[in-house]
Amino acid sequence: METLQKVFKTLSDPTRVRVLALLEQEELAVQELMDVLGMAQSRVSRHLAILREAGLLRDRRDGTYVFYRFDPPGEGPWREAWQLVRRNLDSDPTRARDVAALSQVMAARANRTRSFFDAVGPEWDSLRKVFNDDELRSRAVTRLVPANLRVADIGTGTGILAGELARLGLSVIAVDHSPRMLAAARAALEADGVTGVELRAGEASALPIQDGSLDAAFAHMVLHYLPSPADAIREMARVVRPRGVVIAVDFVRHDHEWMREELGVTWLGFDTAEIEAWFAQAGLAAPLIEIQPGRSAARDLPEAFIASATRPTKSAAILAQRAEAGRRPEPERERAASAKARRSGRPGANDRA
Repeated sequence: METLQKVFKTLSDPTRVRVLALLEQEELAVQELMDVLGMAQSRVSRHLAILREAGLLRDRRDGTYVFYRFDPPGEGPWREAWQLVRRNLDSDPTRARDVAALSQVMAARANRTRSFFDAVGPEWDSLRKVFNDDELRSRAVTRLVPANLRVADIGTGTGILAGELARLGLSVIAVDHSPRMLAAARAALEADGVTGVELRAGEASALPIQDGSLDAAFAHMVLHYLPSPADAIREMARVVRPRGVVIAVDFVRHDHEWMREELGVTWLGFDTAEIEAWFAQAGLAAPLIEIQPGRSAARDLPEAFIASATRPTKSAAILAQRAEAGRRPEPERERAASAKARRSGRPGANDRA
């Protein structure tokens, strides 16, 4: 009876019911409750004290603010009484006004954040350095990446991509033909405390990596420096295992001649048709190619592409070959059959005459 009397006394006040309904929906500070209810602080605080003493609220301090949330009872008279009250709230016109006022308070919260970022704009990148959260971000992203993946960074340069991949928890083989670049990469990785990167000297057209030993191979802004980009794609396909991924990032074909003089590039980008052909010649599946606009505040950059494809399994490759053979003209299929028969020592259809 004592508990029931406390329940009825607490929930008999309409304002306390309004407060509980609001705090069931959102976690609010005293000032926000004042704005919704249109009441003075002393009155709102008095109701909060009664509800907290009844064990119906939990509070959380955030700096100089205290936020309150309704902690609904799991069982007993409090739960049954609140369910009865809650079922009858939606038909109350005061509840509708409270919901509208609450939406305005929550919109004001969002606007404060939006106004800050609108004011800060491009300066945010420099401001956010106070968080020093690069390592935290990398550690968080590792939760998305399967453990123990082995990957290659082709043309690693100073090791920026290799370091990022290693921070994701991947085991990285970083390849470059320049001893000076490898030395710079080693120094940068050691300075950042990055482990999990093995540096190797080698050419992109003859990678110092065993066949089918990796899960992925990356070539980031490297192809336009190579004498034979197609050979690099072929080598990347060779070193990944079946279902492994080959990823190439570079510029779409352009006419920015200043890149030859200032950056020393060999090629002014590539057509997507070229990329598709190189991937096909390397025995890879049809690549997914995404085009991105050039992004630089300092220079006018061409569009870039991200191309990725998997190395098919042996059975998938055989099916693809059969499908391709079925698309050949009849005489070409007969010539192919005869050539296969000669290799096996048996006469072909064109050899029997």
